This record gives sequence, structure tokens and C-alpha cells, in this order.
Amino acid sequence: QFEVSAAWKKARVARLTLPHHHVDTPVFMPVGTQGTVKGMTNLELEELDIQILLGNTYHLGHRPGPDVIDHVGGLHRFMAWNRNLLTDSGGFQMVSLSKLMEVSEEGVRFESPHDGSLMMMSPEHSMKIQNTIGADIMMALDDVVSSTVTGTRVEEAMHRSIRWLDRCIRAHARPDCQNLFAIIQGGLVPELRDYCLTEMIRRDTPGFAIGGLSGGESKDEFWRIVHQCTDRLPADKPRYLMGVGYAEDLVVCVA
Repeated sequence: QFEVSAAWKKARVARLTLPHHHVDTPVFMPVGTQGTVKGMTNLELEELDIQILLGNTYHLGHRPGPDVIDHVGGLHRFMAWNRNLLTDSGGFQMVSLSKLMEVSEEGVRFESPHDGSLMMMSPEHSMKIQNTIGADIMMALDDVVSSTVTGTRVEEAMHRSIRWLDRCIRAHARPDCQNLFAIIQGGLVPELRDYCLTEMIRRDTPGFAIGGLSGGESKDEFWRIVHQCTDRLPADKPRYLMGVGYAEDLVVCVA
């Protein structure tokens, strides 16, 4: 459930109600990559009224692994966190671990930086891990390229992200209690972003993310793409701007 209580131009004050807790937006989401926010206890996070944390599907899929998480009843119980969780899909590791991966239509084959083992992160495998984790919001696996990449690879990644979203939707085993968000791709090319917006909105997922930014592009380019996407994303659904941490960007992009 997503209810907007106030708006001014593009800025919105809203409440997103999820299975474990509500989220008052706009909100900054702390990163708990491997099931913990470094340097802070859960009690400290609750005292700060943190309502949602981010976990990393790729890293949690390696350590402690889906079998351990499933055995204890999901990531909420594993980390003793009673509020909301969002998990990314593993797509960003295509950039952060670019020297240890190979992408194909099947998915992304990663070499573990820990022990050298191989993992095929397909849309189906990403959904399986995220369903086991039990996050309130799950991200579709997307084909991620750096925002500074140009040429045919950007268009290829955008089209593949749409195809992978369809596979994620089919593989999602718990749509009644876990919300799958689509991710808008297309680099810094307005025409590609428009095409991706049309296709992703057509899938009518519970929410949408703007991805493929904060990778070295200029502020003007970054803000222009955010403005373009928010012009077209449904007004009655939540939006997640991925990878943003600078205070200036938080203010500008909310507005």
C-alpha cells in the first residue's frame, strides 16, 4: 500500500506499508550488505527510526548462503531485524566485480572474490535467493553497465533488462508478501530510457527503480535522466533511486 499525503511539484510525502513495517518517504536507506549495518547495532538503528535496510543478494548468496538463511527462517530472523528489508538483485556486481564476471542471455557468471567458486546469477536464481531471504522489496535482475559506457552495449543491456524482468516475474514464488520492483535502464540516452520506461510500466510491478546512474557521469547528466524518468513513472507507486548517497543529490532528486 502506497499513500501520498502531500506533494509539491514532483516532491511527495508518502507512506509505503510493507509486510514488516511502514516506510515514510522520502527516505534514505542504509546499506546492510551482508545482513548488518557496519558499526551499528539493530537497537541503534531502531532508535534512529530506520524503517528499511538494504541487503545484497549476491553477497548473501555466497555467505552465509541461501541454505543457512532458509534454515533459520529468512534474513529477518537471521539478523534479528523486525522492520523492512530490500534486496538488490545482484546486477550491480556486474560493475563492481566487472573483472570477475561474464554476462550472457542466461545470466551473469561470477567468480567469487572469496574462494574462486563460480555462480550463475540468472533471473531465476536471483529470485530464488531473494525469496529465501524474504525481503519486503525485491529487485529484478538487470543487465547493468557503467553510466559512462556508450554505444551498442547500452542498448543491448536495456533490452536484456526487460527480458530478464519477464523471467523474474515468472520465477517469483511469493508475490503475495514480497514486492518485485522493475529497474529502468538505458544509460544516458533519453530515447533508450523512454523505451525502457514504456516497457517496464507496462509490466505493472508494485514499484519502480531508476538504475544505471551514479557511476561517474556529470551531475547535470544524472539529474536530467532522473527528471526524465520521474516525469513518466506512475504517480501512485513508489520510486527507488539507486546508488544515491550525496546529500545534494537527495534533495535535488526528491524535488
